[in-house]
Amino acid sequence: MIENVVEFFKNLPPKQCATCGDKIEEQHECYGNHCQTCNEI
Repeated sequence: MIENVVEFFKNLPPKQCATCGDKIEEQHECYGNHCQTCNEI
């Protein structure tokens, strides 16, 4: 079962910023949904 969980997270698409749509460089399971630039606005 643990292999299925690992494969699930490996196969997630890159996260995108909810504001501008740019790829977010962080772990997929992170709760943030805005890039650093949009967080500073």
